[in-house]
Formats: sequence, C-alpha cells, structure tokens
Amino acid sequence: MRTAITNLGVVLSGDWRDPFIDADTLVTDAGLIESVGAAGGVDLDSCDVVIDAGGATVAPGLIDSHVHLAFGDFTPRQNTVGYLESYVHGGTTTVLSAGEVHIPGRPTDVAGVKALAVAAHKCYENYRPGGMRVHAGSLLLEPGLTPEDFAAVRADGVWLTKAGFGAVESAKDYVELVAMAKAAGLVTTLHTGGCSIPGTFPVTGEDVLDIDPDISFHINGGPVAIEDRYYDVIAGETQMGMQVCAAGNLRTGILAAEAAHRHDAFDRLLIGTDTPTGSGIMPLGMLYTIIHMAAVSDLDVVDLIGAATGNVARVFGLNNGLVAPGRDADLIVIDAPLGGTKDTALDAMKNGDMAAIGAVITDGVPRFVGRSRNTPPTTRPITVARSSVLRDF
Repeated sequence: MRTAITNLGVVLSGDWRDPFIDADTLVTDAGLIESVGAAGGVDLDSCDVVIDAGGATVAPGLIDSHVHLAFGDFTPRQNTVGYLESYVHGGTTTVLSAGEVHIPGRPTDVAGVKALAVAAHKCYENYRPGGMRVHAGSLLLEPGLTPEDFAAVRADGVWLTKAGFGAVESAKDYVELVAMAKAAGLVTTLHTGGCSIPGTFPVTGEDVLDIDPDISFHINGGPVAIEDRYYDVIAGETQMGMQVCAAGNLRTGILAAEAAHRHDAFDRLLIGTDTPTGSGIMPLGMLYTIIHMAAVSDLDVVDLIGAATGNVARVFGLNNGLVAPGRDADLIVIDAPLGGTKDTALDAMKNGDMAAIGAVITDGVPRFVGRSRNTPPTTRPITVARSSVLRDF
C-alpha cells in the first residue's frame, strides 16, 4: 500500500537531538517511509490513500518497551481481551516483552522457560493485534541455564531476556546468567527496585551495577524505586539503558531523566508502561508518562517523545521509531485536544493535557483516521482525502 499524509503542521523525527523535520508531506510505500518533504514533489495520484492532517503533528508511533505479554490479545493478569488493540488507539504501535511472567502455570525449569520464550516469539511473529508490532518471547532467567541453552534459543529467534522473576536465591545470582545471555547475543533486561509482587526480592542500585544488564527496567520503580543517588551513577558511570515506566514513581522518573541529561546519556533514557500488572491496563500510559513528566518539570516534550520512540529503536536495534526514508512506516498524527487552552499537540502536552490522536498508521496501513476511541477529539479535522482501498479507516 502507498499512503500519503499531507498538510502537516509539525513533523517530529523521533530523534531528540534533532527533533523537527522541515516538511509538510510524508509518503509511505510497501510498509516503509519513502519520503518526507514538500507536497510539490509528491505524485499524490499514485497513492492508494491520502490523509489530510489539517495542520496537525506527525510523530513516530510510540514504542512501549515494557509490556507483560501472554498469548493473543489477552492478559490473564487483568483477565482482559483486546488490550493491545486498545494500546494502538493510545498511539502505541510497537510493544516489547518484559517477560511472559503472567502465563498461568508458568514453567520455571530450563526446558520450560526456553519453550515458553520460543513459543511466544514465534506466535507473535504471525499476529499483529490492531496492526501493532509485537516483539515477544523474553527468556526468563532461571538457575541451571547454560551457554548452550542461550545459544539454542537465540538460534530459534529469541533475542530478549529478563532477570528478576527467577528462582534464584539472591539478585547476585543473576550476574553470571546475564553475562552468559550477553555472550550469546541476547538483549538483557533487569527488574530494578523493590518487590513488585509477593515472593520476589528487591534489586537495589548496587545490584544493578553488579549485574550490569543492557537495560535497567523501570529504573524509577516497578512500582518501588531505588535510592536517588544511583541515578547519577548509572547515567554517568555505565552504558545501560535507563527505562522509566508509567507504573513507577513519577518523582524518580524525572530524577532519572534529569540525570541522563546531566551526563549526556539521554540517548539511553527509555519509556515504557510496565503493564499489564497490578497497575492495570493503560492504553494511554505512554502518553501520560510523557505528559506528566514534562508538565511538572523542566523536561521538554520532544525529548521525552524521543525517549519513547527513537531512543528505544536505537537501544533495541529496531527499524521504526524514527521518521526517515527506509524506516518502518509506523506513525501517529496528534493534535491539541478539542476544547483545550493550547493550539498544538506539543503545547497541550506541556500544559499537562492529553494529546488527541487523529490517526495511527502501522506498516504503512492506516488503522484508523479521524479520532481515537481513547483520546479527546482533535482540534483540527484529520480526514481521508482520497482512498482507492475498499476499507473503512
């Protein structure tokens, strides 16, 4: 499918260091961004769908780097069907597994955790709820895993691994497991902070430094945060990703972002939701995290959008998250909410208001155009100007 978005007021790149693109038209073809530029250089007649953004803002689709997947579009933790499709209506076009820990009867033996990771990975390769991309199958680290086990799951396509819910005796037992996972080429992630559920144990800031994962998950608490002093240490003395989550501590999330800026480590700041968990299902969790952090601090909205898009893409090695030719065509059109006091999406978000989502495109295919079922309506009309596709967007 060839899709064009025209009459754009603001184009956000997803790169917080260079956040704005001078363009008013974006074209996608065969699932990739083809061009970003001026309307005069585009043959709109060659497009299957033309969306008129009405002067609104386009941005990369949000990438939720912390979702506890199960199988299908269902979460046993909250006994809810259709939550992932609902996240698409919240502007999230990609999710990454934080471990399939909520599967009823989840195995803890070596053969079982390997089988679970491989099965989840392969199932979601063939299933895109609401059109979103799902990177599932995060190997849960358990005692007894060997270098051969890590190599075997990597050969089957699994590339994520999670420390923090295994049957280890202490956090220090993850040091060797994480090192083996890294050596096999897996991206290693670590539960950070106090206990999230009964039967688990805290992972302190000192533990994080000893274990040295690629990414410190919910560094602002999931939901209980580490000591404040470790934010500067992790930002300034390590190379690990620093993930801030909606289900964590807002105050320490801001501390983490500020520390990342101080140490020129903001490229490593990531945003996720850490849902579904006891905090519930949060279709607008990514947007609310950006909005809340920006509204009550000096943090810039476009920096935080970058932490939810381009930064995640770089740290996890994804092809979306940035608006540029050749990147996956996963995009959102956002605007100021109708009835608000601000005129643009960015100003509304800085003001603490929810952005209005007027369209979501994934893989170059419009999933809806006009309004989201989860946000206020847009101030500007966002419409399908022309379509030769027999589909109601």
